[in-house]
Amino acid sequence: MIEKLIYVFEKEKEALKILLNLLEQQHEYLTKEDVFALDAIVKKIENANKDVASLEMERRSITGEQSIREIVKNFGNENLDLLYREIQHLLHELKTQKDSNDILIRQGLGFTTQILDFINPSGKTPKTYNSYGKVKR
Repeated sequence: MIEKLIYVFEKEKEALKILLNLLEQQHEYLTKEDVFALDAIVKKIENANKDVASLEMERRSITGEQSIREIVKNFGNENLDLLYREIQHLLHELKTQKDSNDILIRQGLGFTTQILDFINPSGKTPKTYNSYGKVKR
């Protein structure tokens, strides 16, 4: 069981590194405002998330409902403990990067909304002309 768990942890660590790399690329594209690259990387991030989720399901099939922290503590295997700590560190980095990207996305959407409100202040209906050539409000 411990060998399977170590194998899954190693695979999960690699999958998390790939996901972190993709989120860093997304951050770069957000700062450069490269819309087409952002659109392309979304699919890659979704696939990486699916890979991480499948590895997590595999880990849960091995460990059952038992907490990973308890399992690592009970086995006392140094390699397993090291992998667990590295995965925890990667998860923290992923959360930080994701939050940073979310903030940049919200800022961009807020700016776009302000520009659209400036162009069309009423925001509800576009201005049209009536039969007399006057602007209809």
